[in-house]
Amino acid sequence: MAKYHIYGLGAALVDTEIEVADDELLSMGVEKGLMTLVDETRQHELMEHLQGHLVHSRRASGGSACNSIIAASYFGANAFYSCKVANDDNGHFYLDDLKDAGVDSNFHSEKEQGITGKCLVMISPDAERSMNTFLGISETLTTDDLNQQAIADSQYIYMEGYLVTSPSCRAAAIEAKRIAEANNVKIAFTLSDPGMVEFFKEGLTEMIGDGVDILFCNKDEALGWANTDCLETAINSLKSIAKTFAITLGAEGALVFDGQREISIAGNKVDAIDTNGAGDMFAGAFLYAITHDHDHETAGKLASLASSKVVASYGPRLPAAEHEGIRRQAINS
Repeated sequence: MAKYHIYGLGAALVDTEIEVADDELLSMGVEKGLMTLVDETRQHELMEHLQGHLVHSRRASGGSACNSIIAASYFGANAFYSCKVANDDNGHFYLDDLKDAGVDSNFHSEKEQGITGKCLVMISPDAERSMNTFLGISETLTTDDLNQQAIADSQYIYMEGYLVTSPSCRAAAIEAKRIAEANNVKIAFTLSDPGMVEFFKEGLTEMIGDGVDILFCNKDEALGWANTDCLETAINSLKSIAKTFAITLGAEGALVFDGQREISIAGNKVDAIDTNGAGDMFAGAFLYAITHDHDHETAGKLASLASSKVVASYGPRLPAAEHEGIRRQAINS
Protein backbone atom coordinates (compact mmCIF):
# COMPACT_ATOMS: atom_id res chain seq x y z
CA MET A 1 0.00 0.00 0.00
CA ALA A 2 1.28 3.47 -0.90
CA LYS A 3 2.45 5.67 1.97
CA TYR A 4 0.78 8.77 0.51
CA HIS A 5 -2.58 9.15 -1.12
CA ILE A 6 -1.45 12.33 -2.90
CA TYR A 7 1.87 13.99 -3.71
CA GLY A 8 1.44 17.66 -4.60
CA LEU A 9 3.74 19.93 -6.57
CA GLY A 10 3.23 23.67 -6.84
CA ALA A 11 4.09 27.18 -5.75
CA ALA A 12 4.62 28.22 -2.15
CA LEU A 13 2.83 31.51 -1.57
CA VAL A 14 1.84 33.39 1.56
CA ASP A 15 -1.56 34.98 0.90
CA THR A 16 -3.06 38.34 1.82
CA GLU A 17 -6.74 38.78 0.96
CA ILE A 18 -8.28 42.26 0.65
CA GLU A 19 -11.76 43.49 -0.26
CA VAL A 20 -11.85 45.94 -3.19
CA ALA A 21 -14.37 47.67 -5.47
CA ASP A 22 -14.43 47.09 -9.22
CA ASP A 23 -13.48 50.68 -9.98
CA GLU A 24 -10.37 50.25 -7.82
CA LEU A 25 -9.28 47.27 -9.88
CA LEU A 26 -9.65 49.46 -12.95
CA SER A 27 -7.70 52.34 -11.45
CA MET A 28 -4.89 50.00 -10.35
CA GLY A 29 -4.78 48.26 -13.74
CA VAL A 30 -5.64 44.87 -12.25
CA GLU A 31 -7.28 42.33 -14.56
CA LYS A 32 -10.40 41.06 -12.83
CA GLY A 33 -10.77 37.32 -12.30
CA LEU A 34 -7.26 36.38 -13.38
CA MET A 35 -3.94 35.55 -11.76
CA THR A 36 -1.30 38.04 -12.88
CA LEU A 37 2.41 37.63 -12.17
CA VAL A 38 4.07 40.78 -10.82
CA ASP A 39 7.44 41.76 -9.43
CA GLU A 40 7.90 42.72 -5.80
CA THR A 41 7.87 46.45 -6.59
CA ARG A 42 4.47 46.21 -8.26
CA GLN A 43 3.08 44.20 -5.36
CA HIS A 44 4.29 46.85 -2.91
CA GLU A 45 2.61 49.55 -5.03
CA LEU A 46 -0.69 47.69 -4.85
CA MET A 47 -0.38 47.15 -1.11
CA GLU A 48 0.27 50.86 -0.57
CA HIS A 49 -2.79 51.74 -2.66
CA LEU A 50 -4.90 49.34 -0.59
CA GLN A 51 -3.77 50.51 2.84
CA GLY A 52 -6.76 50.83 5.13
CA HIS A 53 -8.82 48.24 3.27
CA LEU A 54 -10.40 45.35 5.14
CA VAL A 55 -8.06 42.36 5.27
CA HIS A 56 -10.06 39.13 5.46
CA SER A 57 -7.50 36.36 5.77
CA ARG A 58 -4.81 35.64 8.31
CA ARG A 59 -1.39 34.66 7.04
CA ALA A 60 -1.52 31.12 5.66
CA SER A 61 0.50 28.80 3.47
CA GLY A 62 -1.07 29.07 0.05
CA GLY A 63 -0.69 28.44 -3.63
CA SER A 64 -3.31 26.55 -5.59
CA ALA A 65 -1.97 23.02 -5.23
CA CYS A 66 -1.08 23.64 -1.59
CA ASN A 67 -4.67 24.63 -0.80
CA SER A 68 -5.86 21.40 -2.46
CA ILE A 69 -3.35 19.23 -0.63
CA ILE A 70 -4.23 20.75 2.75
CA ALA A 71 -7.94 20.25 2.05
CA ALA A 72 -7.30 16.59 1.18
CA SER A 73 -5.27 16.21 4.37
CA TYR A 74 -8.04 17.75 6.47
CA PHE A 75 -10.48 15.24 4.98
CA GLY A 76 -8.15 12.40 5.98
CA ALA A 77 -5.66 11.85 3.16
CA ASN A 78 -1.98 11.23 3.74
CA ALA A 79 -0.24 13.87 1.65
CA PHE A 80 3.18 15.23 0.70
CA TYR A 81 3.84 18.66 -0.82
CA SER A 82 6.95 19.73 -2.70
CA CYS A 83 7.57 23.44 -3.10
CA LYS A 84 10.34 25.98 -2.59
CA VAL A 85 10.53 28.57 0.19
CA ALA A 86 13.34 30.91 1.20
CA ASN A 87 15.24 31.06 4.47
CA ASP A 88 13.07 33.94 5.70
CA ASP A 89 10.24 34.43 8.17
CA ASN A 90 7.52 33.61 5.63
CA GLY A 91 9.40 30.51 4.53
CA HIS A 92 9.68 29.13 8.06
CA PHE A 93 6.05 30.03 8.73
CA TYR A 94 4.97 28.31 5.52
CA LEU A 95 6.59 24.99 6.40
CA ASP A 96 5.28 25.14 9.98
CA ASP A 97 1.77 25.73 8.61
CA LEU A 98 2.09 22.70 6.31
CA LYS A 99 3.23 20.57 9.22
CA ASP A 100 0.34 21.79 11.39
CA ALA A 101 -2.04 20.75 8.58
CA GLY A 102 -0.64 17.22 8.65
CA VAL A 103 1.15 17.51 5.30
CA ASP A 104 4.68 16.12 4.89
CA SER A 105 7.31 18.10 2.99
CA ASN A 106 11.07 18.53 2.69
CA PHE A 107 11.11 20.11 6.12
CA HIS A 108 14.78 19.50 6.84
CA SER A 109 16.37 20.45 3.52
CA GLU A 110 18.60 23.53 3.57
CA LYS A 111 16.78 26.69 2.48
CA GLU A 112 18.32 29.27 0.16
CA GLN A 113 18.49 32.99 0.78
CA GLY A 114 15.78 34.95 -0.98
CA ILE A 115 12.13 35.92 -0.64
CA THR A 116 9.29 33.45 -0.16
CA GLY A 117 6.47 33.99 -2.68
CA LYS A 118 3.49 36.20 -1.84
CA CYS A 119 0.03 36.50 -3.35
CA LEU A 120 -2.27 39.51 -3.05
CA VAL A 121 -5.87 38.35 -3.49
CA MET A 122 -8.40 41.10 -4.21
CA ILE A 123 -12.06 40.21 -3.65
CA SER A 124 -14.74 42.13 -5.59
CA PRO A 125 -18.32 42.74 -4.39
CA ASP A 126 -19.53 39.94 -6.72
CA ALA A 127 -17.17 37.50 -4.89
CA GLU A 128 -14.74 37.26 -7.84
CA ARG A 129 -11.06 36.98 -6.95
CA SER A 130 -8.24 38.77 -8.79
CA MET A 131 -4.73 37.71 -7.85
CA ASN A 132 -1.41 39.48 -8.22
CA THR A 133 1.40 37.07 -7.44
CA PHE A 134 5.08 37.64 -6.73
CA LEU A 135 6.55 34.16 -7.00
CA GLY A 136 9.82 35.00 -5.28
CA ILE A 137 12.05 31.99 -4.80
CA SER A 138 9.17 29.69 -5.79
CA GLU A 139 9.92 30.61 -9.40
CA THR A 140 13.27 28.81 -9.12
CA LEU A 141 11.83 25.42 -8.12
CA THR A 142 13.68 22.70 -10.04
CA THR A 143 13.87 18.93 -10.36
CA ASP A 144 16.22 18.99 -7.35
CA ASP A 145 13.23 19.97 -5.20
CA LEU A 146 11.34 16.78 -6.06
CA ASN A 147 11.22 13.92 -3.59
CA GLN A 148 11.43 10.91 -5.89
CA GLN A 149 10.77 8.39 -3.13
CA ALA A 150 7.63 10.20 -2.01
CA ILE A 151 6.37 10.36 -5.60
CA ALA A 152 6.96 6.64 -6.08
CA ASP A 153 5.19 5.92 -2.79
CA SER A 154 1.97 7.77 -3.71
CA GLN A 155 -1.33 6.83 -5.35
CA TYR A 156 -1.55 10.13 -7.25
CA ILE A 157 0.59 13.12 -7.98
CA TYR A 158 -1.23 16.44 -8.34
CA MET A 159 0.30 19.40 -10.17
CA GLU A 160 -0.91 22.94 -10.76
CA GLY A 161 -0.91 24.57 -14.18
CA TYR A 162 0.64 27.71 -12.67
CA LEU A 163 4.00 25.88 -12.83
CA VAL A 164 4.01 26.55 -16.57
CA THR A 165 5.11 30.18 -16.11
CA SER A 166 8.69 29.26 -15.10
CA PRO A 167 10.96 27.09 -17.31
CA SER A 168 12.52 25.36 -14.29
CA CYS A 169 9.13 24.76 -12.65
CA ARG A 170 7.74 23.39 -15.89
CA ALA A 171 10.73 21.05 -16.21
CA ALA A 172 10.18 19.88 -12.62
CA ALA A 173 6.53 19.09 -13.38
CA ILE A 174 7.47 17.13 -16.49
CA GLU A 175 10.07 15.16 -14.53
CA ALA A 176 7.62 14.50 -11.69
CA LYS A 177 5.16 13.10 -14.23
CA ARG A 178 7.88 10.86 -15.69
CA ILE A 179 8.83 9.51 -12.26
CA ALA A 180 5.19 8.91 -11.40
CA GLU A 181 4.45 7.03 -14.60
CA ALA A 182 7.57 4.89 -14.15
CA ASN A 183 6.19 3.84 -10.76
CA ASN A 184 2.55 3.34 -11.83
CA VAL A 185 1.44 6.45 -9.93
CA LYS A 186 -1.59 8.20 -11.43
CA ILE A 187 -1.45 11.80 -12.63
CA ALA A 188 -3.86 14.57 -11.63
CA PHE A 189 -3.51 18.04 -13.13
CA THR A 190 -5.31 21.37 -12.96
CA LEU A 191 -5.36 24.04 -15.66
CA SER A 192 -5.41 26.56 -12.78
CA ASP A 193 -6.53 29.79 -14.45
CA PRO A 194 -7.99 31.07 -17.76
CA GLY A 195 -4.88 33.21 -18.19
CA MET A 196 -2.66 30.13 -18.09
CA VAL A 197 -4.70 28.56 -20.87
CA GLU A 198 -4.74 31.75 -22.94
CA PHE A 199 -1.06 32.64 -22.69
CA PHE A 200 0.74 29.38 -21.87
CA LYS A 201 -1.17 26.63 -23.70
CA GLU A 202 1.93 25.35 -25.48
CA GLY A 203 3.71 24.87 -22.15
CA LEU A 204 0.65 23.26 -20.57
CA THR A 205 0.47 20.85 -23.51
CA GLU A 206 4.10 19.93 -22.88
CA MET A 207 3.39 19.31 -19.19
CA ILE A 208 0.32 17.19 -19.92
CA GLY A 209 2.30 15.17 -22.46
CA ASP A 210 0.50 12.05 -23.61
CA GLY A 211 -2.32 12.64 -21.15
CA VAL A 212 -3.30 12.58 -17.49
CA ASP A 213 -5.59 10.41 -15.39
CA ILE A 214 -7.64 13.30 -13.95
CA LEU A 215 -7.91 16.87 -15.18
CA PHE A 216 -9.51 19.69 -13.17
CA CYS A 217 -10.65 22.94 -14.74
CA ASN A 218 -13.46 25.47 -14.67
CA LYS A 219 -15.79 26.26 -17.56
CA ASP A 220 -13.76 29.22 -18.83
CA GLU A 221 -10.57 27.17 -18.84
CA ALA A 222 -12.28 24.28 -20.66
CA LEU A 223 -13.69 26.60 -23.32
CA GLY A 224 -10.36 28.35 -23.68
CA TRP A 225 -8.51 25.07 -24.06
CA ALA A 226 -10.73 24.06 -26.97
CA ASN A 227 -10.93 27.62 -28.35
CA THR A 228 -14.71 27.39 -28.45
CA ASP A 229 -17.83 28.81 -26.84
CA CYS A 230 -19.53 25.37 -26.90
CA LEU A 231 -19.14 23.30 -23.75
CA GLU A 232 -19.81 20.01 -25.57
CA THR A 233 -16.96 20.76 -27.96
CA ALA A 234 -14.72 21.52 -24.98
CA ILE A 235 -15.71 18.26 -23.31
CA ASN A 236 -14.73 16.28 -26.39
CA SER A 237 -11.42 18.12 -26.52
CA LEU A 238 -10.65 17.31 -22.88
CA LYS A 239 -11.33 13.63 -23.53
CA SER A 240 -8.28 13.61 -25.81
CA ILE A 241 -5.91 14.63 -22.98
CA ALA A 242 -7.51 13.16 -19.85
CA LYS A 243 -8.93 9.75 -18.98
CA THR A 244 -11.31 11.44 -16.54
CA PHE A 245 -12.00 15.06 -15.64
CA ALA A 246 -14.11 17.48 -13.65
CA ILE A 247 -15.30 20.84 -14.95
CA THR A 248 -16.56 23.20 -12.27
CA LEU A 249 -19.54 25.34 -13.26
CA GLY A 250 -19.83 27.78 -10.38
CA ALA A 251 -23.29 27.92 -8.82
CA GLU A 252 -24.49 25.30 -11.32
CA GLY A 253 -22.28 22.63 -9.80
CA ALA A 254 -19.94 20.58 -11.94
CA LEU A 255 -19.70 18.11 -14.78
CA VAL A 256 -17.65 14.98 -14.13
CA PHE A 257 -16.47 12.46 -16.72
CA ASP A 258 -15.52 9.12 -15.17
CA GLY A 259 -14.08 7.59 -18.33
CA GLN A 260 -17.40 6.21 -19.51
CA ARG A 261 -20.18 8.62 -18.67
CA GLU A 262 -20.72 12.31 -18.10
CA ILE A 263 -22.22 13.02 -14.67
CA SER A 264 -23.95 16.25 -13.70
CA ILE A 265 -23.17 17.28 -10.13
CA ALA A 266 -25.73 19.61 -8.61
CA GLY A 267 -24.67 22.93 -7.13
CA ASN A 268 -25.31 23.91 -3.53
CA LYS A 269 -27.17 27.16 -3.00
CA VAL A 270 -25.16 29.61 -0.90
CA ASP A 271 -24.59 33.33 -0.72
CA ALA A 272 -21.13 33.57 -2.28
CA ILE A 273 -18.86 36.24 -0.86
CA ASP A 274 -15.40 35.02 -1.93
CA THR A 275 -14.61 32.56 -4.74
CA ASN A 276 -10.90 32.42 -3.86
CA GLY A 277 -9.94 28.78 -3.28
CA ALA A 278 -13.17 27.24 -4.56
CA GLY A 279 -11.46 25.30 -7.35
CA ASP A 280 -8.63 24.32 -5.03
CA MET A 281 -11.07 22.91 -2.50
CA PHE A 282 -12.96 21.07 -5.25
CA ALA A 283 -9.79 19.32 -6.39
CA GLY A 284 -8.63 18.50 -2.87
CA ALA A 285 -11.97 17.03 -1.81
CA PHE A 286 -12.29 15.10 -5.08
CA LEU A 287 -8.79 13.61 -4.75
CA TYR A 288 -9.49 12.62 -1.15
CA ALA A 289 -12.64 10.78 -2.23
CA ILE A 290 -11.20 8.83 -5.14
CA THR A 291 -8.20 7.74 -3.07
CA HIS A 292 -10.61 6.44 -0.43
CA ASP A 293 -12.59 4.04 -2.62
CA HIS A 294 -15.39 6.41 -3.65
CA ASP A 295 -16.58 6.67 -7.24
CA HIS A 296 -16.38 9.82 -9.35
CA GLU A 297 -20.00 10.76 -8.71
CA THR A 298 -19.56 10.64 -4.93
CA ALA A 299 -16.27 12.49 -5.28
CA GLY A 300 -18.03 15.18 -7.28
CA LYS A 301 -20.78 15.55 -4.66
CA LEU A 302 -18.24 15.94 -1.86
CA ALA A 303 -16.15 18.38 -3.89
CA SER A 304 -19.17 20.48 -4.87
CA LEU A 305 -20.42 20.70 -1.29
CA ALA A 306 -17.00 21.53 0.10
CA SER A 307 -16.32 24.25 -2.47
CA SER A 308 -19.74 25.82 -1.77
CA LYS A 309 -18.72 26.14 1.88
CA VAL A 310 -15.51 27.89 0.86
CA VAL A 311 -17.22 30.55 -1.27
CA ALA A 312 -19.64 31.32 1.58
CA SER A 313 -16.77 32.57 3.76
CA TYR A 314 -13.62 34.60 3.29
CA GLY A 315 -10.33 32.86 2.60
CA PRO A 316 -9.31 29.89 0.45
CA ARG A 317 -9.67 27.28 3.20
CA LEU A 318 -12.04 26.06 5.88
CA PRO A 319 -11.12 25.31 9.49
CA ALA A 320 -9.87 21.75 9.87
CA ALA A 321 -12.73 20.81 12.20
CA GLU A 322 -15.40 21.50 9.55
CA HIS A 323 -14.22 18.87 7.07
CA GLU A 324 -15.55 15.78 8.82
CA GLY A 325 -19.10 17.15 8.92
CA ILE A 326 -18.93 18.01 5.22
CA ARG A 327 -17.61 14.55 4.42
CA ARG A 328 -20.40 12.85 6.34
CA GLN A 329 -23.06 15.04 4.78
CA ALA A 330 -21.91 14.43 1.20
CA ILE A 331 -21.05 10.75 1.41
CA ASN A 332 -24.07 9.70 3.48
CA SER A 333 -26.57 11.68 1.40
